[in-house]
Amino acid sequence: MYFGYIAAFLTTASFIPQAIKTIRTHDTEGISVLMYLGFVTGVFFWMVYGILLADPAIIAANFLTFLLALPILVIAARNELRRRREKTAA
Repeated sequence: MYFGYIAAFLTTASFIPQAIKTIRTHDTEGISVLMYLGFVTGVFFWMVYGILLADPAIIAANFLTFLLALPILVIAARNELRRRREKTAA
């Protein structure tokens, strides 16, 4: 039982520094939008799976990871669209 909570805490907490950095700087130069799209979608489905199992560790970890990863995805997507527009305009 504790292994699930420890794993949930560690994997979720690992996103905090990246989320803080990206939200503060909006620098997503090395971030793949496609990877984050797949990751955020996968985390969402893990959260749904946890709800179906009524497993608090899976639900909490994936809910918090979703909240941390979604802003990174949005910022990265906006930056990518901006880069493409600038490239087209040049």
